[in-house]
Amino acid sequence: MVLPKSSALIILLIVIGLVIGGTWIGQNINLLPIDASTNASVYDELFKVLFSIGAILFFGITGLVIYSLIRFRKKPGELGDGLPIADNLPLEVFWTAVPTIVILFVGLYSYDIYDRMGGMQKLQINQHDHSAMVSEQKIWGGIGTGSIEPTTQNKATSLPVEVTALQFAFLFHYPKGDILSGELHVPVGQPVSMRLESKDVIHAFWVPQFRIKQDIIPGQPTMLNFTPTKPGRYPIICAELCGPYHGGMRSSVIVEEPNKYQEWFNSNSKESLTES
Repeated sequence: MVLPKSSALIILLIVIGLVIGGTWIGQNINLLPIDASTNASVYDELFKVLFSIGAILFFGITGLVIYSLIRFRKKPGELGDGLPIADNLPLEVFWTAVPTIVILFVGLYSYDIYDRMGGMQKLQINQHDHSAMVSEQKIWGGIGTGSIEPTTQNKATSLPVEVTALQFAFLFHYPKGDILSGELHVPVGQPVSMRLESKDVIHAFWVPQFRIKQDIIPGQPTMLNFTPTKPGRYPIICAELCGPYHGGMRSSVIVEEPNKYQEWFNSNSKESLTES
């Protein structure tokens, strides 16, 4: 069936309106929390694209359903069945091709974002980076080790932190200073390199404001890297069901100005305490 030119023009205008409106929604309506790390801007690119696609599909499908309910409703006095329409090859090709293209685009773009954040890199860490690690131990992970660089201190030395997850708490050990803490303290603008290890079951280290999440797997250490960009206190959440008290497995990452962080470090470092 060939559509009249007027109907085809109306459909074209509706599609253009949906694309423009969905793109505007995705680019201008922000549902994410504050961005507080260098990873956030890269992740937010993907979120905006997905939000735009979702808005286009939502309003397009909803509008089509409402139109169909009104246009093809059963009229008063009609007692027979509808027309026996069996096949529509162009329509079937369309609704197969469009989702296929969208899914392929989203999958490839998501892979590119994940790779740019360092998620596909297999790291080799030596014993100088983390005192408890075996020399040349191969570790999967590395979110934050891709092409993302700190905006202010590109050549700053990363801060090594060893994270231990257990039911139902996070413990943070600083090899430099031999500090053990229940909260993560980091200086703003300095890269942080974390080695994560679980003592029991699978946990996950998730900071929404940093746009980072890394599983912590028993017997298989993982790495997570980030550079905080805004001072503040942000929640650390276990995002894997790890037992009956999973909902209470939380901590905080405290991002401080370098001088404030140094004060905290000096007041808790065992080396400083020994000297005093």
